[in-house]
Amino acid sequence: MFIFVLQGVWLHIDELAGKDLDYEIVAKFLFYLIPIFVPMVLPLTILVTSIMTFGSFSENYEFAAMKSSGISLQRAMRGLTLFIGVLSIVAFFFANNVIPWAEYKSINLRYNIRDMKPAMAIVEGSFNQLGDINIKVKEKSGENDQYLSDVIIHKNKPNRKGNYTVIKAERGELTSGKSTDILSLILYNGNYYDELLPKDYQERQRKPYVKSYFEQYRINIDLSSFNEVDFEKEDRSSQKMLDVSELKISIDSLSQDLNETKTDFTQNILLRSGIKQLGENPKRTVNKTNIVTQKTNDTTTYKITNIEEFFASYSTRQQQQIMNIAAGAVRGTVSNISGKKQILRNKVRHINKTEIQLHEKYALAVACFVLFFVGAPLGAIIRKGGLGLPMVIAILLFLTYHFIGIFAKNSAEDNTVSPFVAAWISTLIMLPLGVYLTYRATTDQGFVNTDGITEPVKKFFGKLFINKQDKK
Repeated sequence: MFIFVLQGVWLHIDELAGKDLDYEIVAKFLFYLIPIFVPMVLPLTILVTSIMTFGSFSENYEFAAMKSSGISLQRAMRGLTLFIGVLSIVAFFFANNVIPWAEYKSINLRYNIRDMKPAMAIVEGSFNQLGDINIKVKEKSGENDQYLSDVIIHKNKPNRKGNYTVIKAERGELTSGKSTDILSLILYNGNYYDELLPKDYQERQRKPYVKSYFEQYRINIDLSSFNEVDFEKEDRSSQKMLDVSELKISIDSLSQDLNETKTDFTQNILLRSGIKQLGENPKRTVNKTNIVTQKTNDTTTYKITNIEEFFASYSTRQQQQIMNIAAGAVRGTVSNISGKKQILRNKVRHINKTEIQLHEKYALAVACFVLFFVGAPLGAIIRKGGLGLPMVIAILLFLTYHFIGIFAKNSAEDNTVSPFVAAWISTLIMLPLGVYLTYRATTDQGFVNTDGITEPVKKFFGKLFINKQDKK
């Protein structure tokens, strides 16, 4: 799988190096990218090699010779078990130190490439989506392709669906500052067309628009999303650049921030609703069973025992005003809660991603050890080496392991399952399989005891055939 990915990347190296980037930059980017694939490639490699090796031993009767010499399967696996144990420890340190370093270097290299050649995001002769604009240019020129000719832009607006704004310019220039996510596009000698949407339907049929001319017009484009490009089809963020100690500190900080946000928002809602007054002691209790009020227009005093009587003491007009004020306050509170809910959901998702990254560093080391004890006894059972059946079985097992992990992580980001379960579930599923296969291999049994299924069936049909012969 890793080889296929690299082959797909290398197919475009000549084109990139000849048009936009130097070979040295492409090679450096690939060098930083390779360690990121290790957590996916290493477990598959261990599974494949263990099945092929022990399958070849069984196919060539090497295990039969070992057993005749008094060497058991456990003893034959002892040296490799020690090697896999050392490899698991190395995998943990690799995931904790090398991968965060490679992630940091690759992201910073993307920044440098974008700063050096921001025009790489634009292809000549076709529309390209950059932030909230869709841009098309006829030709690029200059040392870094920063000069554009015949620029056409469709611009989206946050409060309007569709491309109602079109900008055309004779030429343009791309500029980008250092250590910034903003790409500036300066247009020269062009027109700005903005389609209007009147409320009257008959006016819409006339398709009115506003046209303006400019000599120079600047558009700032946010390119922060370009640095979130995911080569593994999942959101790549800063969590992958942290080691174990930094992840623990980050989790504590994010959890504290989440709790403070919840507490502040709760206090704000209580204050807005009037349940709690500013500076009120939360332990203070108020007796609301006996409310005494006095109308300002007369000297009559009312003794009210509940809120219904208090509301009924007002006139119908006053009651309607109170209801309107209360309904507006409730709508504002509900809207505030809905907006804050998404903010809190994003904070929880960020914490879950960080926890998943922490547990994955340990899960990688354990997965290498577990998958070895799945592949080695399975190879001894199927008694087939080479690149045929062992490769097929290894890929099927790994795809099961890999996709279970992906589904669990996606569920953990939405807070459906625990991040701990999401990081460990695929390994924990493979653990009983490894124990079962090791037991079957050490006791010289097959993968499944078919005699337990076939023998009762044979006995049943045998008795049925005998009974028919006796009746005849």
